Amino acid sequence: MAHHSKRVAGNRGKVDRNQFYTLTESIALTKENATAKFDETVELAFLLGVDPRHADQMVRGSVALPHGTGKTVRVVVFCDQEDQIAAATEAGAEEAGGEELVSKIQGGWTDFDAAVATPAMMRFVGRLGKILGPRGLMPSPKAGSVTADVGKAVEEIKAGKIEYRVDKFSNIHVPVGKASFDASMLEENARSVIEAILKARPSACKGTYLKGLAMSSTMGPGMRMDPAAITAQYK
Repeated sequence: MAHHSKRVAGNRGKVDRNQFYTLTESIALTKENATAKFDETVELAFLLGVDPRHADQMVRGSVALPHGTGKTVRVVVFCDQEDQIAAATEAGAEEAGGEELVSKIQGGWTDFDAAVATPAMMRFVGRLGKILGPRGLMPSPKAGSVTADVGKAVEEIKAGKIEYRVDKFSNIHVPVGKASFDASMLEENARSVIEAILKARPSACKGTYLKGLAMSSTMGPGMRMDPAAITAQYK
């Protein structure tokens, strides 16, 4: 039997796993249970009624969080024009460059959280699929991270624009802030994410789209929400 600390056991005792909580209640309980010695990340976990093995049921996109994630995001930009490199650097990119940046990453460097690329660079960035793909870092036109306006893309990511993508188990995990955020900030961020993912429902998806939704902090228990009620409220 797994042994849990008194803190973890106490937090779990505050949550009824058989009960659905509203978004407001979930936020309050998540903040109350975020008792670790660091500022825990608050996350939404979605279970969708899609089959990601089919391209027409893939759910992927981006959403701007009104209050950001509370995390400093390190962005790299694949571009080969001097004006684009200057724009990316001015916007706060950690690294900006062409084939030399591709080679650096092929050599094992992955010290960044997001990547942007110009359309012209994607034929080189494609070589990094096995490195960036599993980490969720591959630039995508659908997510807005393949663009000629690299400066704007970097600014948006650093301001709180995040990408989401369904995994092979039909789950999506999205950070919506830190436990130290005011409840109203977490609620506005969470609403933005929920609305974006509901709007991203593929036309090929038949039946129930949102099958499960829960909120938790890094070290805290999950608060389940009623997927039918959430769908009716935010669609």
